[in-house]
Amino acid sequence: TMSGATTFTFSNTQTGGSWAHGFTLYLTGDGNTVAWNGSGTTVRWAGGTAPDAPANGETDVYVFHTRDGTNWYGALAIDAAS
Repeated sequence: TMSGATTFTFSNTQTGGSWAHGFTLYLTGDGNTVAWNGSGTTVRWAGGTAPDAPANGETDVYVFHTRDGTNWYGALAIDAAS
């Protein structure tokens, strides 16, 4: 659950090998903004644009994937889940 403007940073991701990393994020909004590229990471969003943060009380579900630990691919899987 967000508590004010929030910046997400993806760090300490193992690189190399022949595998990838990914995770699912359930984020409940509080009416503030969210940033997705802290600490030098890059998120490449499906459709080319980061989705808006979830509205106050709404929960959005995001999916993230990386192969190199720096360049992440993100998608809004569910908008305004209840």
